[in-house]
Amino acid sequence: MKNKFMKIYEEIASQVQEGSLKSGSLLPSENELATQYKTSRETIRKALNLLSEEGYIHKVQGKGSIVLDVKRLDFPISGLTSFKELTQKMGQRAKTNVAWLEKRIPDLYIREQLKLAKNDYVWEIARVREIDGEKIILDKDFLAAKFVSNITEEISRNSIYEYLEGELGLSISFAKKIVTVEEPTGEDREYLDFAGFQNIVVVKNYVHLDDASLFQYTESRHRPDKFRFVDFARRK
Repeated sequence: MKNKFMKIYEEIASQVQEGSLKSGSLLPSENELATQYKTSRETIRKALNLLSEEGYIHKVQGKGSIVLDVKRLDFPISGLTSFKELTQKMGQRAKTNVAWLEKRIPDLYIREQLKLAKNDYVWEIARVREIDGEKIILDKDFLAAKFVSNITEEISRNSIYEYLEGELGLSISFAKKIVTVEEPTGEDREYLDFAGFQNIVVVKNYVHLDDASLFQYTESRHRPDKFRFVDFARRK
């Protein structure tokens, strides 16, 4: 038998997913929810905490619980944010599958992007990102093997940056990003749930270490309906 707070969590989560609770709206107060569900405030608090952890609401001190748009994720353009960091509050709603992983001599295009010599190797990793059971991102990473001696499927499923920074001791510093809207390729349609969409948003990353060495080129290919690409600008 499910705990009372889990039943409340599932009911509210379902209302957010279905759209009957609109993004940007406020949930009733803890007292009002306790009355509505005929339970204690402590039980309501547990349900709200879980809803917050899973990315359905945002709790604001003195204001209440704001319903989030679960259909779109804010993807920061200016930062170096990993998919794991982006979705860390989404729990089981987010999943990564490794489509392929190989060490090889790259073709001319990738060699030029990473400014490699003719016989330099790269790690090529393709990962399919799922949210709520839909395959919506194809990440294609190319890592210069002279900086990254080894990598595994388990690392790729979890977090490459955690491994690079925590295990290899690399200091990832900055990236140049280029965002384009393109026609989807056959590969995009093979790996992503793409029915009904005619365009794909491609974010190209050229990532440097703190000594300015270019060690990673990435193409992150996004289905267009699931993301807002956001930035913060200040006029000096």
